[in-house]
Amino acid sequence: MDWSALTLSLKLAAWTVLILLPLGIWAGHALAAHHFRGKAWVEALLALPLVLPPTVLGYYLLVAMGGASPVGQFYESLFGKPLVFSFEGLLLASVIFNIPFAIQPMQRGFEAIAPEVRDAAACCGLSRWRTLWRIELPLAWPGILSAVVLTFAHTLGEFGVVLMVGGSIPGETKTVAIAIYDRVQAFDTAGAGVMSAVLLLISLVAIGAAYFTNARSRTRRHG
Repeated sequence: MDWSALTLSLKLAAWTVLILLPLGIWAGHALAAHHFRGKAWVEALLALPLVLPPTVLGYYLLVAMGGASPVGQFYESLFGKPLVFSFEGLLLASVIFNIPFAIQPMQRGFEAIAPEVRDAAACCGLSRWRTLWRIELPLAWPGILSAVVLTFAHTLGEFGVVLMVGGSIPGETKTVAIAIYDRVQAFDTAGAGVMSAVLLLISLVAIGAAYFTNARSRTRRHG
C-alpha cells in the first residue's frame, strides 16, 4: 500500500472541497436565483469538464499553466518554481475539473426552494445575506452535501488530468490513482488490488454517508 500516495490524494480532495464549497454556493445560488441572457451558455461552460475527455482538459490546463504561459510565468516569478508538476498546479487543475461536480448539485438544491420562501423572508425584513444564511442554506443542504461528496470522491479517482498536469512525482503529485496505474504497469496486481479496494471503500463510505444524511433530513422534514 502506497500510503504517501493515499495521503496526497486525501489532501488534494480536502483542499479541493474547501476551495469549491464557498465558490459553489455563490455560483449555484446566483444561477438558481437569477435569469439573464446567455445563462444557458454560462451553464454549458461550467459543465464542459463533464464531457471533455480528461486528457483533452489536462492538455489545455498543461498549456495554460506551463512555463510559456502568462499564468505559469507569473507563478514562477513569485515562487521560483514552475506551476505544472507541483501540488499547487495539481490543486488548481483539480478545482477546475471539479467545477460541475460542485456547482450543479448546489444549483439544483437552491432551485428546489420555492420563490415564495424568498419573498416571505423579504417581507419579514431579512436581508439577502440573512435569508441565504438562515433559510436557503439549510433548505439547500442536501444539494450542498451531494456536491461535497461528489467533489471529494471524484478527486480521489481522477487519473487523466492528474497525470497530464502533475505527472508522477512521489510525495508531490503522485496520487493513489497514479500509484495504482504504476503498480499495474509493474505487474504488481496484488498491490494495485489493495489500493483499489481502499479507494473503493473510501468512496463507498463517503457516498453512503451522504445518502444516509439526506434520508434522515427528508424524514425529519416530512415527519
